[in-house]
Amino acid sequence: MIKHQDIKQRFGIIGNSNKLDRAINTAIQIAPTDISVLITGESGVGKESMPKIIHYNSQRKHNKYIAVNCGAIPEGTIDSELFGHEKGAFTGASDNRQGYFEVADGGTIFLDEVGELPLSTQVRLLRVLESGEFMKVGSSQVKKVDIRVIAATNVNIEEAINKGKFREDLYYRLNTINIKMPSLRERIEDIHLLFRKFASDFADRYHIPPIRLEEEAIELLHNYSWPGNIRQLKNVAEQISAVEQDRSISFETLKNYIPKQNTTPVLFKDEQAENDISEREILYKVLFDMKNDLNDLKRVTNELMGNKHQEIDNEKVINHFIEKPATSIKEEVEEKDEETFLTLQEQEKIMIEKALQRHQGRRKDAAEELGISERTLYRKIKEYLL
Repeated sequence: MIKHQDIKQRFGIIGNSNKLDRAINTAIQIAPTDISVLITGESGVGKESMPKIIHYNSQRKHNKYIAVNCGAIPEGTIDSELFGHEKGAFTGASDNRQGYFEVADGGTIFLDEVGELPLSTQVRLLRVLESGEFMKVGSSQVKKVDIRVIAATNVNIEEAINKGKFREDLYYRLNTINIKMPSLRERIEDIHLLFRKFASDFADRYHIPPIRLEEEAIELLHNYSWPGNIRQLKNVAEQISAVEQDRSISFETLKNYIPKQNTTPVLFKDEQAENDISEREILYKVLFDMKNDLNDLKRVTNELMGNKHQEIDNEKVINHFIEKPATSIKEEVEEKDEETFLTLQEQEKIMIEKALQRHQGRRKDAAEELGISERTLYRKIKEYLL
């Protein structure tokens, strides 16, 4: 019988919470089957560990295991990446190419961020799940594969289905077994344990003594909600390890590394937001950042035009935009004032540049900070030539 502790040690999983153990137990139980699995949970909870547990405890363990981040592949090339293409299928297709499904034949493919797949690709994926068949891009020849599909998402798939963004039949085909990964705030007993492990790892990496939290600092660690989950906790541990000279970390010191919790509604959503909503939220932030500029513009305009009775009401302007979708904002601003639209573009570009700089070019982390999908960020980078 496979022991949880052996599994945790092999795959680097830390924690003893009941919800974590339940997820691991489910993965072990269904590993010997070929049943499709959907892993759900917030960003940064460690969903990528579950498909590895399933694969390496299955009869396919000696064959290939391929993990694909669907959100990181541009929409125009994702079919080619997954299913391959024939020479001449599109501009730049100079050779025949095998896709991930063909390469992983006989093994397991893990589709991370499956909720980001375009509808056309979802149709192809559904065919593979139902019949094991697919066609390369630019080919009419049907290929057969024997492959197990494990998918993961932090998107609310049922909401995406209602909005026409995700196929209902594909959802039920993927969601034969659902493994829910708990958030860090649901594993309070594991938080300090994880922090100590990260502190020890960074001490070894940087050849420094490990940091140690004082009692009040541990309490703060437990009381924080950790919206970025394990990824955020690891980032905080690394920052403190690298920066602080005193290796005993007090409450006051730790507080400087943990963002203040915001109890009011925020403009930015997590990766569950669709691309169009995310773009609108960026524009909201830009509009609020421009509020002070509008004050100056109002004053100068009134002085030049001598038309003080037609003063601009900033709040009405902003509320007017908030009630509209992103496309309407762009069209209306462009019609009324081309220079203001250019300013919006410039502001958006600056925000993206700063996010990329803060995360040393890591697009996934920058996209999380901006509240947009990685594919949307990729398109913006291409649009602004960043």
